[in-house]
This record gives sequence, structure tokens and C-alpha cells, in this order.
Amino acid sequence: MAYVIAQPCVDVKDRACLDECPVDCIYEGPRKLYIQPDECVDCGACEPVCPTEAIFFEDDLPAEWGDYRKADTEVFAELGSPGGASATGPLAADHPVVSAQTAQLA
Repeated sequence: MAYVIAQPCVDVKDRACLDECPVDCIYEGPRKLYIQPDECVDCGACEPVCPTEAIFFEDDLPAEWGDYRKADTEVFAELGSPGGASATGPLAADHPVVSAQTAQLA
């Protein structure tokens, strides 16, 4: 199991979760942050600090945002498990689920 970052993060990317993650498994895409599910240790430190309430334990993800579980998994299909976001830098592209999302107004 892992945590998932859902739709409320798109175009917001507050980044408070990055400071709380003890294993550096939250990666930044162009429009959204992603949790690498194989690196996540299910500690939950990221969830309470998210101001947009976009982070959910996988089993608690609301049904309307189910595609974001797929996005957080599939965005790492080619990248694999790099072993830490800070050493990897931002992802080159977002998952198609995120790319297709209408831009949110700030």
C-alpha cells in the first residue's frame, strides 16, 4: 500500500509534503506532485500537512479520483524507483490523467 496525491494538487503543488516525507518519495511533475509507491513507507507524515487535502491512503482515495492512483503508479513505469526525489529532480512530464485535467485558476 501507499499514499496517493489526487486532483486537488494539480496546478497547486504546495510542497509542504516534501519537507515531511522521511524517505524522499514525493516527486515533482510539471503540474502535480507524485508519490513513488514502491518507495513510500506508509508513514502518513505527508497527509496532515497538505493544505489542499490532496493526499490519501490508497484504500481511502475517493472513487472520483481513482485515476490518480494509476497516475502515481504509471508515471514511474519507465523511471522505476530512483531512490529519492531530491537527487532526481523534477519529472519531465505529467501522467496523461493530469495532462488532460483542465487548468485550475489560482
